[in-house]
Amino acid sequence: MNKKILLLFFTILLICISFALSFGEYRPSVFSIPAPDFSLYDIQGKMFKLSSQKGNPVVMFFGTTWCPACRGEMPFYKALYEKYAQRGLKFFYIDINESSKKVAHFAKENSFPYIVLLDSDGSVANDYNIMGVPTLILMDKQGNIIGISHRTVDLPLDKIFPVKESKKESNRKVKQAK
Repeated sequence: MNKKILLLFFTILLICISFALSFGEYRPSVFSIPAPDFSLYDIQGKMFKLSSQKGNPVVMFFGTTWCPACRGEMPFYKALYEKYAQRGLKFFYIDINESSKKVAHFAKENSFPYIVLLDSDGSVANDYNIMGVPTLILMDKQGNIIGISHRTVDLPLDKIFPVKESKKESNRKVKQAK
């Protein structure tokens, strides 16, 4: 009887420790589902349709002008743009529920190099189930969502741009396989 109680106690303890260690840890979502199409105006008043980007990988940044975390993430998003835009990754900033004038001023003030779209009624954010900002969505060339994150560094870009192995790493893997 004592052994059963002791075993039960250690099992519960192990479960509690595992739970405590993982509590609060954020793991970005990685999957593949078709992205809902949408049409939005950009800050110049030109209509943009997401489906026109098929054939290109896309990263969308849902944010607002008032969001401190969005402002904090902007330098990383710009760095990502500078690294991957030449390789075909398309970048879009989608501002939620704010006026065109306010967003245009914000984009100019922050020298956004990418297209800035206006989700003035929040319907696109709703279609994408955006629960907080910033939220970044990564899509593959086929128009499937393959990653959702709140930080640029958590996007699974290696699914689109595989990391090339060094010759040394490749040789190590060959030796391990033998």
